[in-house]
Amino acid sequence: MDIKEEILKEHSRKQATKIADYIGNDKERFHQLMKLFFSKDTILSQRSAWVMSSCVMAFPELILPYIKQLLENLNNTVHPAVKRNSIKVLELIEIPEAFMGLATNVCFEILLSNKEEVAQQAYAMSVLYNIATKEPELKNEIKLVIEDMIPNGSPAIVSRGKKVLKQLAKL
Repeated sequence: MDIKEEILKEHSRKQATKIADYIGNDKERFHQLMKLFFSKDTILSQRSAWVMSSCVMAFPELILPYIKQLLENLNNTVHPAVKRNSIKVLELIEIPEAFMGLATNVCFEILLSNKEEVAQQAYAMSVLYNIATKEPELKNEIKLVIEDMIPNGSPAIVSRGKKVLKQLAKL
């Protein structure tokens, strides 16, 4: 299967699943996908993001060699689907200690920005909670930011915010 050709053929859940199934836990195929994901071609990058998150849901270890590049990519202006799937992936994995600081900064920037999509902010809350389980000194800062967001937040922000605050209280 030519991954690039298949990604460009059709944009659907069925197609994304077909490609993710083909990639499976094959590191070389996943590497081919990640080259497309980090591409400057918006369509290619956007469609690859869906496949990438599907692969990582099944095989989280595949993303580990790309964590730094994934986090740095979030600082660039990328398509919302790329950003959303990148943060979703970070929520699913245990972030290596070497990248926790960068992940924390990126997630706080997303939470504090009024330009980010609700889904991105909700995923960022969960990523920060996951980091706080390893770095408890972040707990109060995360709590303050979320508490500040809830009064004017969308239903998704309020729901995720309350869930994360409840989890933080148990730490």
